[in-house]
Amino acid sequence: MTQQNLLKPFLDENITEAGCDEAGRGCLAGPVFAAAVILSKDFYHPLLNDSKKVTVQNRNILRLEIEKTAIGYAVASCSNEEIDKINILNASILAMHRALEKLKVSPGHILVDGNRFKKFRDIPHTCVVKGDSIYAGIAAASILAKTYRDEFMLKISNKFPVYGWEMNKGYPTEFHRKAIEKFGLCRFHRKTFNSGSGQLKLLF
Repeated sequence: MTQQNLLKPFLDENITEAGCDEAGRGCLAGPVFAAAVILSKDFYHPLLNDSKKVTVQNRNILRLEIEKTAIGYAVASCSNEEIDKINILNASILAMHRALEKLKVSPGHILVDGNRFKKFRDIPHTCVVKGDSIYAGIAAASILAKTYRDEFMLKISNKFPVYGWEMNKGYPTEFHRKAIEKFGLCRFHRKTFNSGSGQLKLLF
């Protein structure tokens, strides 16, 4: 049995549902990305799962399949400057709202990964902890958010090669932390995160 066999295709079969998830919340640099995806009720792909449990190669395969077959999908982001201004939680939710706004098909219900969300328009929503391992729509959103963010970080890594973003994508790896200690912060770093030596944590 593959992991996909365990994913639920919907919460309510009679409602058009959009799955939402974000990527990059725990990073020290770069934007937070979010995606909203509306899958058909019978969508199936044996590789689909929480993006953290899928290889880079398979994430790219899934991205193409989701973009080709989804009823609707959209990806949006909040910059590191916005994260510093409104904090990472609010920025993550705002990025999801921006993705939902870009959908060409309006959902009747929103499935959100995690336990925090703010109402979007008058559309009801359900927060699901570890939802990217439970619902196909959220898993699909996690794939798009992750691949789009990784693509962005690879692009800007060419401008700031000392931080090794092509390897760590902005997460607080030992290499990234030591590079910050040696070279300081750049314009893509989140200034409200404790990016210096010692324990790294979110300051909100």
